[in-house]
Amino acid sequence: MTEPLPPASRRVAEGARLLGLEIEIDRFPQGTRTAADAAAAIGCDVSAIVKSLVFMVDDRPVVALVPGDRRVDPVALAEAMNGSSARRASLEEARAATGYAAGGTPPFGHTDQPPVVADPSLRRHDVVWAAGGTPDTVFPIDPMKLAEAAGAMWAPVS
Repeated sequence: MTEPLPPASRRVAEGARLLGLEIEIDRFPQGTRTAADAAAAIGCDVSAIVKSLVFMVDDRPVVALVPGDRRVDPVALAEAMNGSSARRASLEEARAATGYAAGGTPPFGHTDQPPVVADPSLRRHDVVWAAGGTPDTVFPIDPMKLAEAAGAMWAPVS
């Protein structure tokens, strides 16, 4: 018997359904909190993991979608968002903007619908794996469908 998904993951699945997507969220008890953890659990390259990272560009939250093998360049992110500076959001700022805890932040379905930017290097893969709302859930998705569902702007931010 399959264990039911946690409430946060059910919210992600419902959010996807409202966007016209059917996603299958998988649960990995060993955890998928980091890109390396997720890649090891799934058995894929770390570059196929989507990190949904919350940054503050000036005073507004922005979600950056980048592959697990890359880091966000704050200068490039600020530039892409027409801001003067960018910094990693605090855990509290990230949760307030998205409704999810760090390590499980999905790429869409956020509380306040902050702007989302997707790094073009995500398109190296036909399928990428994104967080499913908790630090032990992920789902596979085509990167183009991911960006569309998230309302993401494509910009080189890593």
